[in-house]
Amino acid sequence: MNKPQNRCSLLVVSHFFGLLIGILTFAGGATGQPVTTEGIDTIAINALKAFNVPGMAVAVVKDGKVIHAKGYGVRSLNTRQPVDEKTIFGIASNSKAFTAAALGMLIEEGKLKWDTKVRDIIPEFRLYDPYVTEEFTIRDLLTHRSGLGLGAGDLMFFPDSSDFMLHDVLNNLRFLKPVSSFRSKFDYDNNMYIIAGEIVKRVSGMKWEDFVEQRIFKPLGMDRTAGSFERLPDKSNVIDGHAPVDGKVQVIRRSSSQLWLSAAGVNSNIEDLSKWIITLMAGGSYGAKGEKELFSNSVIHEMWSPQTIIPLSGPGPYNTHFSAYGLGFFLSDVNGYLQATHTGGLEGMVTQITMIPELKLGIIVLTNQQEGGAFSSVTNQIKDSYFGIKGTDRVKEYSERRNKAVKNATAITDSVWKDIGMAAKSSKTVPGLSNYIGIYRDAWLGTVNISIINGKPWFASVRSPKLTGELFYLRANTFVVKWNDRSMDADAYVMFELDETGKAQHITMKPVSPLTDFSYDFQDLYFTRHTE
Repeated sequence: MNKPQNRCSLLVVSHFFGLLIGILTFAGGATGQPVTTEGIDTIAINALKAFNVPGMAVAVVKDGKVIHAKGYGVRSLNTRQPVDEKTIFGIASNSKAFTAAALGMLIEEGKLKWDTKVRDIIPEFRLYDPYVTEEFTIRDLLTHRSGLGLGAGDLMFFPDSSDFMLHDVLNNLRFLKPVSSFRSKFDYDNNMYIIAGEIVKRVSGMKWEDFVEQRIFKPLGMDRTAGSFERLPDKSNVIDGHAPVDGKVQVIRRSSSQLWLSAAGVNSNIEDLSKWIITLMAGGSYGAKGEKELFSNSVIHEMWSPQTIIPLSGPGPYNTHFSAYGLGFFLSDVNGYLQATHTGGLEGMVTQITMIPELKLGIIVLTNQQEGGAFSSVTNQIKDSYFGIKGTDRVKEYSERRNKAVKNATAITDSVWKDIGMAAKSSKTVPGLSNYIGIYRDAWLGTVNISIINGKPWFASVRSPKLTGELFYLRANTFVVKWNDRSMDADAYVMFELDETGKAQHITMKPVSPLTDFSYDFQDLYFTRHTE
């Protein structure tokens, strides 16, 4: 699952053989001295240290060939086994490109069109606005322009533990209120890719994971890739996910949800993924001499054509003039070339795939810690070498930026906990807890119980058990919930609305830290006290 940048955006949450030597001359007169294998080694090792990432795999593809494929660090802090080019990672939202390609293949077979209405295939599909419901197309599913807010509804499958199924998503989308006009604004949306996977199933007669495995992975020889972790034929060389827990990076439980496979389910390695990006940059052709075709160049054209504009704050380090989302890819211009890229983030792992098709250059970085600065710095340092950009240290630059953001976020959270400590010392300010205890229900997340356990107030979601933790009084009618699972790093304000008698009737929520992954979309919840 992707976040634009945190986890990898949950906002959003970062190996190959051979050595490229010499100076390459590109179109437009651009020249660069490509970084050597030894240079990539240095970059990757520095990134592991700077971002406290246990393991990473890095691949570079150039001119249709794998020129670097290598693992760094360890698969797991528990086993200490080394990462290599065959080590399997969850690629999270980099799965979205496979979903877009699968739909493109079905379109080429004449079974639907990019602008086929979703309700023509899934009649029970409903959104908050009846007009949007009727007008919503296959293309809209893939382009993050539904009008819903960033990560809306992600709590149905994130954090992993919930019991929500596809029919729940189809039922609950109608309760998510839009924050912008239909097709007017980019807001990253995982749930629409879940629906896109169901489109693949209903049109092809095959489950999404069967389709991508049989129609994409098998022809390309991606033998160690599967539509979910559970479907991997061999789990002898896989990573564990890692996250900081109380300041120390450690192994966390693997996400096992089957709901979001078409948005974030693929598990693969750099060896297999190199075959995928070589095929994309060859316009859908594959084989020893490109004699076979997975899909035509028209599918690539659609995937790499801007669909939803993403505003830019400035030209950035690569003189970028436009940014957009295509179908399964972020698109922009970098130093005069088209770039197609995507990130992916799940609990404990984040990834990035980047292609510059005109240079026939592809970069893959897979990591087993949820820190996006690692993949960004490695990818961009390699890009710099091909662009002839000298004197940069992206690892240092991004780690300093990250450290500053963490410092600012820590100041905010520390201040909140300081205020909580002061409130606890002043018994006069703590309200009567009996007014808050009860059962509350949200239209799409369902029931939460506010109860007293060992004299302390607790918050517990019925359908998403990881959303359980102690409530700490802050001020007025506001508490902070401290989740039991400390790897989540997503403590939240819990704000009660009272009636005229002083009894709580509603609950709203929002994250405490500005670095909270966007998939914790607490702000979309509105709980109402349940009365028999």
